Amino acid sequence: MNKKNIIIVYGGKSVEHSVSINSAKNVYQYIDKSLFNAICIGVSRNGAWYLTQDITSNITSGKPVEIVLAPTIQFHVDGNPLKVDMIFPLIHGTNGEDGSIQGLFQVMDIPFVGCGVLGSAVNMSKLTTKKILKESGIPVIKFLYFQKNEGDSIVFEEIEKELGLPFIVKAANLGSSVGISKVNEKKDFEPAIDLAFKYDQQLLIEKFVTAREVECAVLGNHTPEASNPGEIVISDQYAFYDFKAKYVDETAVKIEVPAQIEPEIINRIKSLCEKAYIVLECEDYARVDLFLTNKGDIFINEINSIPGFTNASMFPMMWKEKGISFTQLITKLINIAFDRYEFKKDINTDYFSELDSL
Repeated sequence: MNKKNIIIVYGGKSVEHSVSINSAKNVYQYIDKSLFNAICIGVSRNGAWYLTQDITSNITSGKPVEIVLAPTIQFHVDGNPLKVDMIFPLIHGTNGEDGSIQGLFQVMDIPFVGCGVLGSAVNMSKLTTKKILKESGIPVIKFLYFQKNEGDSIVFEEIEKELGLPFIVKAANLGSSVGISKVNEKKDFEPAIDLAFKYDQQLLIEKFVTAREVECAVLGNHTPEASNPGEIVISDQYAFYDFKAKYVDETAVKIEVPAQIEPEIINRIKSLCEKAYIVLECEDYARVDLFLTNKGDIFINEINSIPGFTNASMFPMMWKEKGISFTQLITKLINIAFDRYEFKKDINTDYFSELDSL
């Protein structure tokens, strides 16, 4: 059997550039080399593309990749086209998880792993996610939202009256807890607003709810399946699950997979996660983040359409608990993506009419 050429695209012009590199290193390490040729394309912090020998933070040491438009759109290196069977995009955040790079691959007619243009764009926007979930009857935490040009109308006293204290301020289109602050009192408010608008033109302000941080991994397309939930137990030293707690401080969190939750609540969580996955146009795989209160209330927080694959990432951990190894998971994702691509090939893109004879 001929091996498939799988292009791992990583890095990116994103605040999550380093996280992407760590995810890609694991996928590159654990991909089944007996089935796939793993080829690495890194995107530098300024957006330039390079073919690299392996996954490296020194992306610009590789060979420049060109996108050639004729006769069909292709990747070229040293004047020669790259043979690509599938792309495994692992760029987290801006320009990688928001539908933009998925649109490029779709126009190039190259199969790729993960959500398409619509699902990626919808889930990158925390605001759009919450609006759709709320409209679909899926519980979300009470929220407000503002544009950067509405700065003068973002008044602390009005938000406190609406949401109470404390509340969370976050950039609407970022991941990895970048641009997020917890506001406990008025003096925290202006720095939190400034930080969120530093990274985005739109922000969300959410009521703070004391709850357990729970996550669920979901796989599939027509009949998606949710894993058993896992829980992130955060150290009391942290006000919330911020970037440092996620990626830097190894003592900040304790991961429990599976989470110690009553079976009835687990079933509700899985059902809600599968429903959220469907209404938010997810494809292939995603990680659903949610809150579970002591009263048993479940609130869907957000969906990550390209969840982390680092050593500390919950998505592979939750499937490992189900007996699926890292290598098996990567193979499963690639096969699911190939099946979706073949299924969509039945869609007719030609329509001939009288206009064609003019």
